[in-house]
Amino acid sequence: MPSSTSSDPRWARIVARDRSADGQFWYVVATTGIYCRPSCPSRTANPGNVTIHDTLVGARETGARPCRRCNPEGSSIDAENAALVEQACRLIATAGNVPSLATLAEAVELSPGYFHRLFKATTGLTPRAYAVAHRAERVRRSLHEAETVTAAIYDAGFGSDSRFYEASTALLGMKPSTYRAGGASERLCFAVGECTLGAILVASSGRGVAAILLGDDPDALVRDLQDRFPRAELIGGDEAYEETIARVVGFIEAPGIGLNLPLDVRGTAFQQRVWHALRAVPAGTTVTYSEVARRIGAPAATRAVAGACAANHIAVAIPCHRVVRNDGNLSGYRWGVERKRHLLEVERADCGLQRDNEQC
Repeated sequence: MPSSTSSDPRWARIVARDRSADGQFWYVVATTGIYCRPSCPSRTANPGNVTIHDTLVGARETGARPCRRCNPEGSSIDAENAALVEQACRLIATAGNVPSLATLAEAVELSPGYFHRLFKATTGLTPRAYAVAHRAERVRRSLHEAETVTAAIYDAGFGSDSRFYEASTALLGMKPSTYRAGGASERLCFAVGECTLGAILVASSGRGVAAILLGDDPDALVRDLQDRFPRAELIGGDEAYEETIARVVGFIEAPGIGLNLPLDVRGTAFQQRVWHALRAVPAGTTVTYSEVARRIGAPAATRAVAGACAANHIAVAIPCHRVVRNDGNLSGYRWGVERKRHLLEVERADCGLQRDNEQC
């Protein structure tokens, strides 16, 4: 006869070493006399020898001792790793120059190779890519706030004109003076179409899709694009660009086909971390804001994650519609909750149909 533990839904999470279950319950192995967290990497015990407890106190009261491998009394491995990554992020944010990989790894007492893998797995960016994104944020802010480009050089932490111009042009995709002028001379191709969600506008720079906007009024979408790029040259009615918007519309109607388009993602370093994590969420599934915060190594930044989702202006390609509240209910969506619900329903139906076809 199967034990009561093996029929407990939590047992499957123990077998899977589900890290998201850590802190929700603990289990005691009678034969070893130890208690563990669900993600413990030790060999799976016989469920007949295991009891599951809702609280840490309950596990302690059995007389068992804490496991040395998973340390159920302390922070989880994910929490410890997230703290190390957050420490490195703070070091990058306060450094005048981009710190080397060796410097960052030494600061958190890890080997360079392991730290590099950990940082990328946690944030979605390499340490250098994160540092470059953070510096780009500083450059943009300095150019907006400083009275002159020369003043912006020192505000952004650069020690010389040549280094500033070399780095800022690469970071901004244009000369600093052009960016300061509001993106003057930048060219954006765009097209407006219709889909099941209403009106849709897609715009691209030379680097990739820079905006996918949804709404009810096509003219309002064009005005929104103009507000985002006030000095850019907007080129509409290009027949060659119609293929791009057709691919986006096709993806909305049938998400299973995928959307392999280059993106011109513009945002702060934190926003880029969030958006990168969202692109890793498979179609037909959802995650919570708190789960996204944990994935990027900032478990306390749930509200900031929600803010990054709200700031996203590349709809569906950066799927912020796949983020829900902790109770599973839909929360606010930049383009309306009903559009969010429709996108999720279409994705689930399309993914379910694909699975059925694969089984056939």
